[in-house]
Amino acid sequence: MLIALSGLPGVGKTTLARALAARLGGVHLRIDTIEQALVRDGLPLADLGGRGYAVARALAGDLLAGGFTVVADAVNPLAATRTAWHDLARAAGVVCCDVEVVCGDRREHRRRVETRLADIPGHVLPTWRDVEAREFEPWQAAPRVVVDTAQLGDAAAVEQVVAALGLDAYGLS
Repeated sequence: MLIALSGLPGVGKTTLARALAARLGGVHLRIDTIEQALVRDGLPLADLGGRGYAVARALAGDLLAGGFTVVADAVNPLAATRTAWHDLARAAGVVCCDVEVVCGDRREHRRRVETRLADIPGHVLPTWRDVEAREFEPWQAAPRVVVDTAQLGDAAAVEQVVAALGLDAYGLS
C-alpha cells in the first residue's frame, strides 16, 4: 500500500507520516530529506526542480516491490505530482490512498511555521510568506482523507486515517 500525504509546509505532514508509518509497520519516505541530500551533494537549490520527487518515487517503487507499506511525505502541490504517486502504485500492483493534511486554524498554522526548527542538517525552512506564496492546486473531486491537525492530536489523526482507509480490515492497525 502507498499512502501519499499532501499539504502545505507546517501543517503536520511529517509528524503524521512518522506516526502512521510506525503504526502500520511501514516506511516513512520524506521528500525534504531526499531534497536536502541532493543539495548537500552539490545540486544547487535553484536546480532541484522535481528531482526529489523523482528519487522518492524510485525508492517507493523498490520498497513497494519488496512488500513494504510506504508513507510518502511531500507537499504534492500539483495534480500532476499526486497523479504520479497513483501511476507508481498502479505499476507496483498496490493501492494508493491520498491523505490531505491541513491546519484549519490560520493563526495556528502560522505559529507552527514561524516556530518550528529544522530537523535535517542544512535544511532551510520556509517562512510564513513562503508558505502563503506557495503554489498549491486545490483538490478536485479526487477521493482522499482530509486530516485537520488544528482539530486533532497526533494519535487521533493517525486513527482517523486508519479508520477512513479501512486499514483495520487488512490487519494493518
